[in-house]
Amino acid sequence: TRAPGGWGVIQDHMARLESKHMEHMVGYGEGNERRLTGRHETAPMDKFSWGVANRGSSIRVPRSVPVDGCGYYEDRRPASNMDPYLVTRMIVATTLLSKEAPKPAIAAAPKPRPAPSFPPVYRGVADDPECDEEVDFDEDEVDSVDVDEIIVPLLDMSILLDFKNTLPYGDNQCLAEYVWIGGNNGDLRCKSRTLSSPPKCLADFPVWNYDGSSTNQAPGHDSEVFLRPVAYYPDPFRGGKNTFMVMCEAMEPPRVLEDGTKVPMIPIPTNAYSQCATVMSQAQEHEPWFGIEQEYTLLHPVTKWPLGWPDGGFPGPQGPYYCSAGTGVAIGRDVVEVHNRCCLAAGINISGVNAEVMPGQWEYQVGPCIGIDAGNMMWMSRYIMLRVCEMFNVEVSFDPKPIPGDWNGAGCHTNYSTIGTRAPGGWGVIQDHMARLESKHMEHMVGYGEGNERRLTGRHETAPMDKFSWGVANRGSSIRVPRSVPVDGCGYYEDRRPASNMDPY
Repeated sequence: TRAPGGWGVIQDHMARLESKHMEHMVGYGEGNERRLTGRHETAPMDKFSWGVANRGSSIRVPRSVPVDGCGYYEDRRPASNMDPYLVTRMIVATTLLSKEAPKPAIAAAPKPRPAPSFPPVYRGVADDPECDEEVDFDEDEVDSVDVDEIIVPLLDMSILLDFKNTLPYGDNQCLAEYVWIGGNNGDLRCKSRTLSSPPKCLADFPVWNYDGSSTNQAPGHDSEVFLRPVAYYPDPFRGGKNTFMVMCEAMEPPRVLEDGTKVPMIPIPTNAYSQCATVMSQAQEHEPWFGIEQEYTLLHPVTKWPLGWPDGGFPGPQGPYYCSAGTGVAIGRDVVEVHNRCCLAAGINISGVNAEVMPGQWEYQVGPCIGIDAGNMMWMSRYIMLRVCEMFNVEVSFDPKPIPGDWNGAGCHTNYSTIGTRAPGGWGVIQDHMARLESKHMEHMVGYGEGNERRLTGRHETAPMDKFSWGVANRGSSIRVPRSVPVDGCGYYEDRRPASNMDPY
């Protein structure tokens, strides 16, 4: 199957496996009938099927196989408790040692891939429309849950630290954590790959793939999405010289058309990296610099209420929390410090941190970064934040207005400059930029983050969402120009409109 012409061999294997399907089912694990129902990425237990990139079939052939003409396939029927001696023996005996080869089976052509849609978030079994199980909730019992103010990690971290400090990696082995953006409003996903030799450059990290039907980026019958590495950083969580975090863009896999034409990988609809990289390449001579201020809110994992706030209540009004120090005002600093150190260890250009105006809210700054590096580093810094909060058993929210009312929202103020704005006479270039940005104001608003209308109200250091404005040292405007710019005649400016959940690409 791995040699030229292997695609034909694989099709012969499909016919052989189909002829022994129910015999295999008997040996593929106890209780498998409860899993192989035709739902949840399975094929029915009593029916054999196979298809290219189809996770709803008995056998999935990777999208790359018909393109390359050879490769491997995935038998999706074995249960988690299967005996690997028995299953591997049956596969080899059926595909290689069986004397008679039935007529080759033909795979159904995959259907066109539709554009992704964003599903509702289900909070439990009772909200699942496909579930027939009745769940009886005792509202009085739920309301009476006592939440301890002390948040304890779910697992004993000392065990992990002991293993990390005492167990070496194999010679020349490398662990690479592939990170990408999912299809549910900017959620981050990751999975780990072991490489046989340490990479020396970005090209040494291989293209990989994942199940896009589980991230809302592909249908189940054509589920493969490819991961193309775009940047990599040392892994501060695993440590060691051969561990990396790899930022990836999501791509539709290469395909073979009916006329035999091979179509290369193309970005999936939710891939914002590709367009950003194109624009940054076109503007390379202007050297666009970015400094992005990421605001976020730390939440209790059970109550989903900001850390340090009274259970079901509110703290004192805003005023003493911004850039604060001390118990009761600087809340959650341990998370902030660990995140800062992890970013620095990973080579993320994090330039500062501070407590924000609302209690339980913080900010860190990434930059200055040139071009596409700003997006790469900002996304990886968010991934690091998620991992740090995972260790502390707290949640981080990038919602632009996590608490309604007289509380500041959370933004992602984006500081920007070019060769022209930084050079003598740059003050005039900046004023030209203001006219250009005003002409595209509402177009920018569409892409500047979900729920931003709850934040950009004209209060709490924001400008109204439907009106463009700019001013020197004015934090109530859409764009703030630092006081030093008209004095020096050049510099940068701060776009205050982006929400905390904006896509930096």
